Order: sequence, then structure tokens, then C-alpha cells
Amino acid sequence: MDYFDTFVYIIEVISITAFGISGAMVGIRKGMDLFGVIMLAMTTSVGGGIIRDFVLGFHPPKSFERPAYAITAAVVAFITFFIEAHYYKKTSGKEGMHGTKFTDEVLFWLDTIGLAIFTVVGVAVGYETETTNVFVLCFAGVATGVGGGLLRDVMAQNMPYIFVKHIYASACIVGSIVCIALWNTTGRIPSMLAGTAAIMLLRFCARKYHWNMPHIDVHEEAKPKK
Repeated sequence: MDYFDTFVYIIEVISITAFGISGAMVGIRKGMDLFGVIMLAMTTSVGGGIIRDFVLGFHPPKSFERPAYAITAAVVAFITFFIEAHYYKKTSGKEGMHGTKFTDEVLFWLDTIGLAIFTVVGVAVGYETETTNVFVLCFAGVATGVGGGLLRDVMAQNMPYIFVKHIYASACIVGSIVCIALWNTTGRIPSMLAGTAAIMLLRFCARKYHWNMPHIDVHEEAKPKK
């Protein structure tokens, strides 16, 4: 394993941990049992990579060849579940850990970190196919970044987050393009770091300044006629 593979492995573990906690918290909020929480965390962590690998023709998907990724997500979910259970018990069931503003902020950044890292990792995996097609590389990045969260929301019966909130998938597209544009000029690692930074900056600005893609509020109540 060379230094680049080591770099990719380390940042993948970071993003798997971040998405694992995020997925586990969604499961806890939905009232799932321990098995459901673990499954949702694993899906969030490795789902995007599996979608990407099927599309790019990697069989079996890399996540199946590296079970440590799924195991890491499961362990993280297990720990998160029992921390939440302890917190609930400590507050006499009044409010779980997920009910605090601090935790919502932490979850936002965990989700953002996982999204940003997985996106640039997806671009790197796309380059392994020796393609120079920008659309394919961008798709690999976006699918890796948002795929797990999309599957998580479907399993949890939520409106997929990527369609409704905080410039989510759009940030992945921008980060992928930044990474691709710099790949052959600055090198692999600097381009991945730049793409990661671009996604995190966009997500931060979207949250701070309430940026969202245009949408039609079909649920808005009709105003009474005069």
C-alpha cells in the first residue's frame, strides 16, 4: 500500500465513522431497535460506494472486499446506540441526546465531512477505471457522496435529504468538478483536499445563509379570499 492508498484509506475510515454516527442517529430518532440502527448506519456508510462500484463495473464492490468498513460502521452504531440509551436514562426519558442543538450541530458537521470525503474518494475510484470522461468521474463522486444518505432516508421513510435541504447534492457536483479540474495539475491528494474543502465551505454557507435550491411550496395553505 503506497502513500496515496494509505491517505485514501484513512479519510475513508473518517467518513465511514461520520456517516455511521449520522445513520445511527436517524435510526434512533425513528425508534428502531439496535439491529435496525446498525443496519441503517452500515447502509449510510457503504451504500454510496456500492452504487458507484456497480455502475463502474467493480464486481464485487470494494465494500465487500474490505469488510472492515462495514464492521467499523456497525461498531460506531453500537456505541452511538448505547450512549444515546444512557443519555435518555440520565434525563429520565425527557429528551435524548439527539434533541439538543449541540448534537444537531455535530451531526451536521459529521454529515458534511462524510459527504465531502466520500465525494472526492468517488472521483479517485472513477480514475481507477482509466476514464477521462468528466461526466463519469463526476457521477462517481456524487453517487459515492449522496448514495448512502439516499438509501438511509428511503429505509427510514423520510424525504431524501438531498432533494430538499442545504445545497446537498449540488455541493457534491461542485466539489467533484474542483477535484477533477485540479487532478492533473496539483496532483491527486491536493486536488482531493481542495474538493473536500469546496464541499464543506458550500455546506457551511448554505446552512449559515439559508441557501436552498428553488422549489415550489405545494403545501402552502391557500390564502382566504377577500
